[in-house]
Amino acid sequence: MILNNKRVLDPSIISVTAMVKSTFQKYWSLPAFTDYGTDRSYTYGEAAQMIERLHDLFRQLNLAPGDKIALCEKNNCHWAISLQAILCYGAVAVPILPDFSIEQIQNIYEHSESKLMICGIKYAKHLNAKVLRIENFKMHDGSLAIDMQKYCDLKPEDLNYHHDSPEELALISYTSGSTGRSKGVMLPYRSVWSNMHFADEELGFDAGSNTMAILPMAHMYGFAFDLFFEFLIGCHVHFLTKTPSPQVLIKAFAEVKPVIVIVVPLILEKIVQKQVFPVLQTRKMRILTSIPLLKNIIYKQIRNKLYNALGGNFYECIIGGAAINKEVEDFLHLIHFPYTVGYGMTECGPILGYEDWRYFRKGSCGKQVERMEVKVLSPEPERIPGEIVTKGMNMMLGYYKNEEETREAIDEEGWLHTGDLGIIDKDGNIFIRGRKKTMLLGANGQNVYPEEIEDVITTRTFFEEAIVVQREEKLVALVYISDAAREQQGISHEALVQNLETYKRNINENLPKFSQLASLELQDTEFEKTPKKSIRRYLYH
Repeated sequence: MILNNKRVLDPSIISVTAMVKSTFQKYWSLPAFTDYGTDRSYTYGEAAQMIERLHDLFRQLNLAPGDKIALCEKNNCHWAISLQAILCYGAVAVPILPDFSIEQIQNIYEHSESKLMICGIKYAKHLNAKVLRIENFKMHDGSLAIDMQKYCDLKPEDLNYHHDSPEELALISYTSGSTGRSKGVMLPYRSVWSNMHFADEELGFDAGSNTMAILPMAHMYGFAFDLFFEFLIGCHVHFLTKTPSPQVLIKAFAEVKPVIVIVVPLILEKIVQKQVFPVLQTRKMRILTSIPLLKNIIYKQIRNKLYNALGGNFYECIIGGAAINKEVEDFLHLIHFPYTVGYGMTECGPILGYEDWRYFRKGSCGKQVERMEVKVLSPEPERIPGEIVTKGMNMMLGYYKNEEETREAIDEEGWLHTGDLGIIDKDGNIFIRGRKKTMLLGANGQNVYPEEIEDVITTRTFFEEAIVVQREEKLVALVYISDAAREQQGISHEALVQNLETYKRNINENLPKFSQLASLELQDTEFEKTPKKSIRRYLYH
């Protein structure tokens, strides 16, 4: 693990594109990007040459600074280079999650008024758009292509990029649509700058350190902290181009040995639940862990194995994007695993809350970060949940071509309403209690937070997913378990259905009376999710 604890970025450089230029000049000969498991790799100098070639092509297409350029593909070197080329040209980047449907991608391309789409053949052949193929940087209609012979003699001092201003629009990030419709979040350069300096204030790795980009870079969490920050401080970013199954991840971690691990909860939960918990649940292990001295030794060994499974070279594992399963977090805390949970939203590009793993409070999602204010709208913010609101440098300009939604999100005093309900303790730790839009009103007027009930279900039972809905003032839990997990538990489908009432009683024993369930309903298929693996709750009633 390499952590230098010193600032790398120069805070006097207030232009993001000037920071990019400085990065290329400082690390010209170092490796910048590699598609893991392939031969495709670029040094910082080679990436800068590709950007010059793309700028040449943009000029031939009569693109101007301020024009929108959409980008849709799975993580790879050319995605990263394209994004930097767009920003350094002075155009506005419109990154689109590759898991969106073709219809959604087409709608975003049109709604954003993009002049060009950079994507792979999988999308190009279905879109009604001016397309630049990301595989080879050739126009899909065959009209133009970048000239690989140009700019081969480019030198660091030759770079000349658009110089951005803080309030200038950098990106339009379309939300994943878990509430039913996507919105174009307009993020200015000050938001990108502030997020980068937050990371630099908290983490600093030596140039040349290996990192691995797992999260979709079209999502702001992945863009900011899996790609852009690591690039700016001279790291070697490896892109995981395959689906991140536990087997694929563990092999990649072992080979890359990243200095930081950044994941959504589902990735870590899969590794713990599928590879650690089954071992702990064996009769032999239950006997051994009942002996205090042996228990501590076993937990230390498990911690070391889990740490090594993620490469054995990282400072901490940062979890974000959704709530982590309580049982998994309790276990990580128990074995002193170096993890922390962050808090953010696309509208803040994304960071709002963070705490170093050494001081992190279990169950929280950190404390407000520099250049942001976070408060709870509640008469007793330390005890009674209220809506979390925020303001500061990371905030968006608003929603693209949607003044009504912008006014609804940002009040007259400039506070951005997150839609999250939570409390902030006396030490400043933020605890999320649920979503304002999902909060239910109990029969006697009590506030019921479905997420808290769902956490009890997935923690106290073997059900892998759950959604709590309200029907005629009664609470019903929709639950799902995969065939593989059911077979591992040694339960037939018929027995599962017959015992739903028993499972319900066991769950209710761990809930207050006003949050107790009237029934459980078994789902045949897993819940539909957004690209960042949040359940699309609005589809279920």
